[in-house]
Amino acid sequence: MNHQINEWLREHRITEVECIVPDMTGVARGKIVPKDKFVSDPEMRLPEAVLIQTVTGDYPDDSMLDLTDPDMVLEPDPNTLRYVPWAVDPTAQLIYDCFRADGTPVDVAPRNVLKRVLGLYDEMGLEPVLAPEMEFYLLSPNPDPDIPLAAPVGRTGRAEFGRRSYSIDAVNEFDPLFEDIYDYCHAQNLEVDTLIHEIGTAQMEINFLHGNPLELADQVFLFKRTVREAAFRHNMYATFMAKPMENEPGSAMHIHQSVVDKNTGRNVFSNDDGSPSDLFFHFIAGMQKYIPQTMPLFAPYVNSFRRLSRYTAAPTNVEWGYDNRTVGLRIPHSSPAARRIENRVPGVDVNPYIAIAATLACGYLGMTGKLKPSEPRQTDAYELPYQFPNSSEESLQQLARCQEIAEVLGPRFVKMYVGMKEKEFSEYFRVISPWERKFLLLHV
Repeated sequence: MNHQINEWLREHRITEVECIVPDMTGVARGKIVPKDKFVSDPEMRLPEAVLIQTVTGDYPDDSMLDLTDPDMVLEPDPNTLRYVPWAVDPTAQLIYDCFRADGTPVDVAPRNVLKRVLGLYDEMGLEPVLAPEMEFYLLSPNPDPDIPLAAPVGRTGRAEFGRRSYSIDAVNEFDPLFEDIYDYCHAQNLEVDTLIHEIGTAQMEINFLHGNPLELADQVFLFKRTVREAAFRHNMYATFMAKPMENEPGSAMHIHQSVVDKNTGRNVFSNDDGSPSDLFFHFIAGMQKYIPQTMPLFAPYVNSFRRLSRYTAAPTNVEWGYDNRTVGLRIPHSSPAARRIENRVPGVDVNPYIAIAATLACGYLGMTGKLKPSEPRQTDAYELPYQFPNSSEESLQQLARCQEIAEVLGPRFVKMYVGMKEKEFSEYFRVISPWERKFLLLHV
């Protein structure tokens, strides 16, 4: 295995290797190692605490941590070896898997959480197939976080204004940037497909070709880095915040998912006669039951919940329906072989490994429990009551109480994730916002 990696490094005249571990927030942690050092010792060690940092770089309370701070043994996955196309010197990147000294997987590592869920499908003789859709905003550089965000200047010399949904010309405003993005993606074997302009001002969407969930989680993880790097080179920011601007729609990572029989490759969501199968309905029912209990995995930040509001192309429920974009679970028109369920709940700010593991866990519990879904919604679902937790705190409480999800994702992972988010939300609560200074300072 290492020989295969070393040959690739030699062939591409690589001088440095980025050794990467995705943490719980989806940040790339790790080390940059000279190629010769990597070849002589590809194994790497990092403390487990690296994985459970909040987005501000803090940690859960000491009561949740092993204060001896043990090292993990990190081993490269050769399937993730890729070129870093924006690096000045020839540089490679490798994603590492996390193990303990006894060889067991580290159960709080997001990649291992997804592998755990895929193992449960494998035991049933099944294999999930996914296709993510990634929405993001392009922005003018914004070095001062106290200043509101603004659209970038395109090739016409003007910043975009108004709504230009699906406009070809609006995408062409940023042609040089998207040429770089596609070139960078091609150099990394990121299988991106369609590019469209979304509803928001300078809001874009790039879709991925369907495929293996772990490979696509890797690709989404790397794609976020890629788009940000490409934007920097064109004097722009690219943001994957769920709701970066108050008067614009939020950004989602819609996940199209189906399940195939490992032996035959047949889509088990369809019967032989082309009708929807029992497993299809069970999968929907599992998502309906468990998505509200796993919202911190689909809406991981305080900002995430701002996106989930009515009439903004975001769901407020877990109703399902055929080609209905007001529900959380949409069934696109398709042939029986391509029958799939689109989970519209996750924001684009999610950790892709965790969100994909969570959506598959919900469907798995539906299939194993033979759950029954509601009737499909044929009209506007925004008129229904809000079906998600009303606050970050409530969402964490529901996740902490959901034993079934903990059994699928791993009890220690769920406990650590909740502890990390509790710390993060308490840090946020201490911040006094401009709104409070504006309306409360002299008026109350």
